[in-house]
Amino acid sequence: MVAVGNEPYSWLHAKLKETLSGDDDFAWLRYRPSFLGDPAPLSSVARRPVRATGSELCHFGAKKMLVSLFLDSSCAGRGGEARLGLMDLRRFLVLMGLVISWAGLSYAAPQVSPFLPTVADPDKAPGPAPKGMAWIPGGEFSMGCVMPSQGVCTMATMNAVNDAQPIHRVYVDGFWMDQNDVTNAEFAKFVKATSYVTVAEIVPTKEQFPTAPPKNLVAGSIVFTPPKKPVPLDDYFQWWSYVPGANWRHPTGPKSDLKGRDNYPVVQVAYTDAAAYAKWVGKRLPTEAEWEFAARGGLSGKTYFWGDDFRPKGKWMANIFEGQFPVKDTGEDGFIGLAPVAQFPANGYGLYDMAGNVWQWCSDWYRPDYYARLKLAGVEVARNPQGPESSYDPNDEQPQRVQRGGSFLCTDQYCTRYMMGTRGKGDVDTGNNHVGFRCVMAK
Repeated sequence: MVAVGNEPYSWLHAKLKETLSGDDDFAWLRYRPSFLGDPAPLSSVARRPVRATGSELCHFGAKKMLVSLFLDSSCAGRGGEARLGLMDLRRFLVLMGLVISWAGLSYAAPQVSPFLPTVADPDKAPGPAPKGMAWIPGGEFSMGCVMPSQGVCTMATMNAVNDAQPIHRVYVDGFWMDQNDVTNAEFAKFVKATSYVTVAEIVPTKEQFPTAPPKNLVAGSIVFTPPKKPVPLDDYFQWWSYVPGANWRHPTGPKSDLKGRDNYPVVQVAYTDAAAYAKWVGKRLPTEAEWEFAARGGLSGKTYFWGDDFRPKGKWMANIFEGQFPVKDTGEDGFIGLAPVAQFPANGYGLYDMAGNVWQWCSDWYRPDYYARLKLAGVEVARNPQGPESSYDPNDEQPQRVQRGGSFLCTDQYCTRYMMGTRGKGDVDTGNNHVGFRCVMAK
């Protein structure tokens, strides 16, 4: 049994089933971290060396990867405690039966949407917009994500919505938000003015990693490195590498640079780097609730920030991964890999790239059961929620903050977190070449 704080998951499951029973007899299933019962024991029939189902990186921290890849014979993917057992065959078959039954019921009777209309505050912007920012009016909305009724009903989608339920009402005050992700040019001004050194540029110490050989204590970061041929999608070491010398100036390693990329999102920034920049410009990072309210652009319950049609009239709306993941991005949306900011239509509030291109840091600590706990606490409308008091993830012991929006690596083959309401997470001491950020400012 795996504990959530002081409470075991089995207790949480029982309470959720009791609390959420009603119109949707199977709703409680979607709030279970492993769908059925407690997480399967390590003796399960199937195993895989990942920590978070369906995520692009599985949020394996750079420093952990440094130790695990080069130093520790018991690292994830090579046996030992870092490996995560999947559901055994019996549980898997039961789950599939329930999914099929649920799908049949959904066709037999119309489903009532859990999303209520967004009620935006009538207040206008308090003054002229700060440069590069848009006014977000604030108001009450339905937060979270459910399986879409059509289009992307894949296992990757099922995994993407697990921690984004139940749908719940949230109110946020109005605020200003950057229209774009922070760019290389903007971050360079910050570094020049403050002599700031990012986490990826700092050499790990012997005190941090006492078992590491000195030759492996080198500054660097995590880089997406596509394999030359198709690989199983249950081992992210096949496409992620710890690259010495990778940092915001050299996003994919020492041989890369920022020439001609001033208007690209800055990447290889850890949470602490993003927070330091925000403080310097007199802003802050958005809460998860602020980010989702802004990203929805006034719409309610839509699969994407632009609506329910993935490609309206055949038009690409975001920079994601096309082709066979992770081997080759075919660039059908116009870009292979990272794109400059604002290359796709803005949402209803004038914000660009609120899906795809780069993940965006939020200020909230991450817990997969946070929404469920709000429900259990009887919170009808959460007002300006700041997230849980601390981070907890049964699949990762490292402190994690929320990330939102998905990236250029998102695909329905593996990760569909470009869908509105889905959640990501990342170790606070880790950046990589598909994570950036944007800032907000109170009115």
